[in-house]
Amino acid sequence: MAFVRVPAGSFWMGGVPPLETLEKAFPLLERQRLTDLADESPAHEVHITRAFYLGQHEVTVGQFRRFVDASGYQPESEADGTGGYGYNPAYDPATTRRGDAFEGRDPRYSWRNPGFAQGPDHPVVNVTWNDAQALARWLSRTEGHRYRLPTEAEWEYACRAGTRTRYPHGDDPQGLLRTANTFDQEAAPLWPRWRQHALEGSDGHAFTAPVGSYAPNAFGLHDMLGNAWEWVSDWHGDTYYAQSPHDDPQGPDEGSVRVRRGGSWHTWSFYARCGYRNWNSPQTRYTLVGMRLVREIAPESRPLAPDR
Repeated sequence: MAFVRVPAGSFWMGGVPPLETLEKAFPLLERQRLTDLADESPAHEVHITRAFYLGQHEVTVGQFRRFVDASGYQPESEADGTGGYGYNPAYDPATTRRGDAFEGRDPRYSWRNPGFAQGPDHPVVNVTWNDAQALARWLSRTEGHRYRLPTEAEWEYACRAGTRTRYPHGDDPQGLLRTANTFDQEAAPLWPRWRQHALEGSDGHAFTAPVGSYAPNAFGLHDMLGNAWEWVSDWHGDTYYAQSPHDDPQGPDEGSVRVRRGGSWHTWSFYARCGYRNWNSPQTRYTLVGMRLVREIAPESRPLAPDR
């Protein structure tokens, strides 16, 4: 895995633009979608006090396969026999109670098969938060460095890379076509009921893209938005931002769902924003959700005192 050093620093986390601004930028969205963002408030200053290495790319299918083969770990989609979710062109969301965009859970879907073709350089999906923890623990034992999921604050800080706009490239959703693999005219024909929310153009991929296919942000990180949602370490709390500490927030002490960030190849531009938060249970395995890891920087040892 290639890692990029993210420097220590401060940034403004969260915050919801005025409703009028959102209505102008996303005129086709129902009003409730624009107002149902309470967990992004209030905007608050956060200090990331220690530099860290963050994966330049999302963890790939090939990297996850090497982990499984070398460690003998059995991912949850296979271990419990219930599988994951996947794309099936014959599946109709309207026929199901939840109206989910994808078919599942089904044993034929897993990180090995999300229902569409993937190469070893595509982001692994259908992995749970617990699978991500298992990979981080194994890498830590094997390589002698501490690997882990980023905190939610570290993730947003790295995504923004010094910006305060909706996306690292600015506020225009159409800019995602150059910088992220999100829901556009390449994928829209497969979900015609949602076509109105697709970007007006094509990023070249209907499903996942090889990692690093799009321009990096100012920190040199690829696919912080789009391609695959990324698990972070925090529990989700609707009101956590109101009491979040200024220095290195770790999220609530307890909860029932873990946060995922960044959107995926199937995500509308409104939800592929730096500040948008989503969540799932730690056991969730979904065809849109993957991961990216932190490698901690070991503290520098103090020089020995001179002999006297």
